[in-house]
Amino acid sequence: MTRPSFRVFALGAAVAAALIAPHIFAGSVAQNLAILSLLYAVVASNWDLTLGYSGIFNFAHVAFFGVAAYVSAIATVKLGVPVWWDLFLAVAVVAALSGLTAILALRQRGIYVALVTFALTQLCVALVNSQKDITGGPVGLVGLPDLAIGGYVFGNHPEAYFYTAEALLILSTLFLRWLVTSDFGLSLVALRDFEDYAVSRGIPAVRQRVLAIVASSIFTSLAGGVYAHYLIVAAPDVFSFSLTTLLLSMVLVGGTASTYGPIIAAVVLTVGAEQLAALGVVRYMIIAVLIVLTLRFLPGGISSLWRSGWPPGWRGGAKAPSLAYAETGADVEKAP
Repeated sequence: MTRPSFRVFALGAAVAAALIAPHIFAGSVAQNLAILSLLYAVVASNWDLTLGYSGIFNFAHVAFFGVAAYVSAIATVKLGVPVWWDLFLAVAVVAALSGLTAILALRQRGIYVALVTFALTQLCVALVNSQKDITGGPVGLVGLPDLAIGGYVFGNHPEAYFYTAEALLILSTLFLRWLVTSDFGLSLVALRDFEDYAVSRGIPAVRQRVLAIVASSIFTSLAGGVYAHYLIVAAPDVFSFSLTTLLLSMVLVGGTASTYGPIIAAVVLTVGAEQLAALGVVRYMIIAVLIVLTLRFLPGGISSLWRSGWPPGWRGGAKAPSLAYAETGADVEKAP
C-alpha cells in the first residue's frame, strides 16, 4: 500500500470509528474508559509538544490540566459562572500560569528546569489541600454542573461527552500538526537539536520555548475543564504522581516528537491500567516496566514503527526535521 493510499484508508477508518464508537459503547464501562482515554490523549499529545519537539523537561504540564479542572469547578460551583464560559476562563488562567512558569523555569538549564516545573505541581497540591473553603480540600469540589446546550444536558446523554472528547482531540491534533510543521515548529526542533546554530541564525530561544509551553497548555486546559464536568468533581487526584506517571508513559511509549504516537498509547495504556486495577499500585510498577522495555527495545516508541516504513510497502518513513536540516544543509528558519 502506498503512503497516500494508507493515509486515505487510515483517515476514513478514523472518521468511521469516531462516528460509530459512541453508539457501540453507549451505557457501558467501555464508554467511560473511551472518554477518559480521549481526554488523556489530548493532554499527552500536547505534552509531547514541549517534551518531544521542544526538548523541554516540563513537568508542570499535568499541573496545567489539574488547575484547569479546579478553575472550572470553582468558577461554576463557587462563582456561578455559566458552563462553557468557565472553560474559556480556565484557558485564560492556565495560559497566564504557563507563561509565568515558563519564564521562571527557562532561566535555568537542564535538570533544574524539570525541578522548577515539578515544584509547581507540588505547590498546587499544597494550595488545594490547604484552602478548603475554596477548593474543598482533600475531598475536592463536588457537584459541578453538566455541560449543556440549551435543554440538552450532556449528563443525560453520555455519548455527548464522547463526541465532545473526540472533537477536542481532533481539533487539538490539527492544531499540533499545523504548529509543528510551521516555521515556529521547525524552530523548536532546531533549538532542541542545534541550539547554538539556531540562535546564531536569529531564533530567539527563550521566546520560542515560552510560546511552546503556552501553546501546549491551551487544549490541555480545555481537556481539564471537560474532565471536571464529566466526572462532576475536581479532586487533588488530578495532581497525583500516578496520573503524572501514566501521562508520561503515554508520551514515551507512543514516541516523542510524533503527535500520533502518544494518542495511540493513551488509548492502550488507559484501557490497560483499568484492566490491571485489581492489582492496586502494582499496576504502576507494571507500566514502569513497560516504559523501560519500550526504551530498551523500541527507543522511538510506537511511532518509530511507521517512521521506519511500517506497514510493509509504505515507504518514506519520516525523519526528524532537524536531521533533514543536518543532511541537506538547509537553513533552520525555513521548512524543507
